[in-house]
Amino acid sequence: MSFDNLCKLLSEKYPDRFASWLLGTPQTAVKILKTELSIEPIRADSLILLQLQGYLLHLEFQTTLDSDPPLPLRMLDYWVRLYRLHRLPIIQIVVLLLPPPEGTVIETAFVSATTRHEYRVVKLWEEDPDVLLSDPALLPLAPLAATSQPQALLQQVVQQVSQLEPAQRQEISTYTQILAGLKFNKGLIRQLFREGMMRESVIYQEILEEGRQEGRQEVMMRESVIYQEILQEGRQEGRQEGERSIILRLLTHRVGELPDLRRSQIASLPLEELEQLGEALFDFATIADLETWLKNDQEG
Repeated sequence: MSFDNLCKLLSEKYPDRFASWLLGTPQTAVKILKTELSIEPIRADSLILLQLQGYLLHLEFQTTLDSDPPLPLRMLDYWVRLYRLHRLPIIQIVVLLLPPPEGTVIETAFVSATTRHEYRVVKLWEEDPDVLLSDPALLPLAPLAATSQPQALLQQVVQQVSQLEPAQRQEISTYTQILAGLKFNKGLIRQLFREGMMRESVIYQEILEEGRQEGRQEVMMRESVIYQEILQEGRQEGRQEGERSIILRLLTHRVGELPDLRRSQIASLPLEELEQLGEALFDFATIADLETWLKNDQEG
């Protein structure tokens, strides 16, 4: 019998004696628990290896502080597992997308007895929007940044998105509209994005120029008709297909590879429910969360 196994046997046979000895105070109400530590698989939101610096950047994105287990404990759990796997220094940052209810304490550390683990918290509603507006990859976050004029900021975001290269525009536009839905009315989002994309279209510019040159009311009327036709033509089908594709990619990143049955269920969702799923998925941690959402959606 190995030495550590013998010590385990003694401590399990006389738990009160060992506890009293090591804690320095008499312990009589003690109970032996299972020593096997069951660890459920968890998936971090984002892990970035910074090769030159030699450390990991771990990001978690949250719309709410509500979490089970609590967020500080989750961050400690992530850290232990990541360090066990990679043996590298780790910087952890929680990005809060929305402000919590007034008076809520935003914790930045797990503290229990002699254990303390700290992490950074970035409050998106306090971030400078100019930084986000200047980078296409960060544009989707910009509608949630600091501003005293939310709608004006959203219009500025739309303008930036509309100026992207066509190959990038559709993807960034969809991401941006999903995240903007956390703060803005969906009708307003659709309206601003449709108008913004139209202003960049060749046909719109030609009509506008024709209107300037001829100055006739008939031209402006024709502009309005063609504008509406362009908005309707393929808009619903293309937007639904694009949003479905992006949501499937986001879900795969959040909860892992999706079974065919779940993919089929998501493929059959109408646009409005896809948008609702796009908002809800940021709080999913496992595929069980997705299954619960789909079940509730069907029952609703």
